[in-house]
Amino acid sequence: MHETVQFLAQHDYWLLIGAVLGRQACLPIPASLIFVAAGALARSGRLSLSGIVGYSVLAFLVADLAWYEAGRRLGDRVLHFVCGLSRDPGSCVHRAIGVFSKHGVRMLLVSKFIVGLDAVAAPLAGNARLSAIQFSVFDALGAAFWTSTYVALGYIFSDQLDRVASHLVRMGAFATVAVALGLSFYLVRKVLRWQRFVRQFRLARITPEELKEKLNAGEDLLLVDLQGRSESAAESMGIPGAVRINPRALEQYRDVEISPSREVVLYCASPGEYISARVALALRRKGVKRVRPLAGGLLAWRDKGFPVTSKVRIAAAPNVRG
Repeated sequence: MHETVQFLAQHDYWLLIGAVLGRQACLPIPASLIFVAAGALARSGRLSLSGIVGYSVLAFLVADLAWYEAGRRLGDRVLHFVCGLSRDPGSCVHRAIGVFSKHGVRMLLVSKFIVGLDAVAAPLAGNARLSAIQFSVFDALGAAFWTSTYVALGYIFSDQLDRVASHLVRMGAFATVAVALGLSFYLVRKVLRWQRFVRQFRLARITPEELKEKLNAGEDLLLVDLQGRSESAAESMGIPGAVRINPRALEQYRDVEISPSREVVLYCASPGEYISARVALALRRKGVKRVRPLAGGLLAWRDKGFPVTSKVRIAAAPNVRG
């Protein structure tokens, strides 16, 4: 028997559990081929069919419940992370939400067979506030369906076990190289996109003088203070009329609604604009295009002698309506 098959037979269910957990963690593991080999071993009596399905479903539930909880707590941030490899992450998220809205929890029955959909199914269910019990039931059924399909293939074609094992090794090496290249491309692309966005964002800065003129003219703009909600921030000064949010907990403000036509000006206590850029990117993903940072932040505003106040309105979370 091929040494790879011996390895599968030696580690039996632990290898299956690891394959599922690795697959659900988006690692380059050919889990489907491993389960085909497991089905072949089941026919030879080395593994139990019920054990294969049982341990597989359990491993899927552990991994998917973690993604479900991440989606429930972090919402769109997890979906944007999962969709990060796509050409348009925002469009990817909207399409995924549309598929879930159309098919609902039934999507979980077949999502593991569909590349891409499987990655977002669990966090989508969490983001949609699907009950944990309902999610677990349908996710377990989908996991059992997926496992049984590949195990059945291995069981039926057990005579080709050595060929399956050899193919498994080749696919594993190919997948490792492909994922390494894809990950490198993803990281480089993300860095370049972020740098381009920051450059464009800085070009759109508004000076303290321009902001003062807009406020005096009564223009419709939303002034956002990014000094957080800590005790020190609650006592710190801010620009009159601003709304203070906590930039470290942006997911709490996912229900904030801002008109796309309304201009948003962001500022923080330091002259640096990294925090403003991160918040601006989150607002862009929500469809708010007119976002500008205050050049020099609050420090530049105060240096000009413009008015400040300690009575800055603190936005309530999570159900704020802007």
